[in-house]
Amino acid sequence: MSEIIVEALSELREDELLEAVRTEHDKGVPALDIVGQLQKGMRVIGDRFEKQEYFLSEMIMASEIFKEAVAILGEEFAAAGDAKYGTFVIGTIFGDIHDIGKDIVASTLSCNGFKVVDLGVEVPAEKWIAAIKEQKPRVIGISSLLTTAFDNIKKAIKEIDEAGLRSKVKILVGGGPMTQEVCDYVGADGYGKDVQAAIGLAQSMAGGE
Repeated sequence: MSEIIVEALSELREDELLEAVRTEHDKGVPALDIVGQLQKGMRVIGDRFEKQEYFLSEMIMASEIFKEAVAILGEEFAAAGDAKYGTFVIGTIFGDIHDIGKDIVASTLSCNGFKVVDLGVEVPAEKWIAAIKEQKPRVIGISSLLTTAFDNIKKAIKEIDEAGLRSKVKILVGGGPMTQEVCDYVGADGYGKDVQAAIGLAQSMAGGE
């Protein structure tokens, strides 16, 4: 069934995908496992976008289908309980308008001990700096689905450092094409290859109270 979820989403077969998600959810499959399969489908879509096999219209459609699928999971992705890990500021770097992966991680972290502040998309360096000063997060998450925006992440992290804030916060990066090599290149503290990895790293970076 998991392969069906990946294929149905990547091929934008909405009805088939939603039926598969309902079936898995009704069987008691953990929501995070289902989201993991949805992420795999989104990675396929991201690859096709990079190769210009898919375009903005397909990305928008995929985002809407994904949101419908997550809605099926119901209370497991409802509002968070106690924010024992503090604040997590998240956003998509400037030069990138994709919010699908960011939204997945934001929703999941809010259910796993964080108060999540979402800065949205096209977030410039100065907005990250202002959020760090105002929100005092333990961790921030910078997302990008486009390889062309990696230099923007590097620039933002450099400006955070120049503002004297780099030692005050851990920086987690993520997105379909993200690798350890890219993480090292941009100067981040770690990267989440999927939502499960992002949760574990964020909690580890933040520590408990």
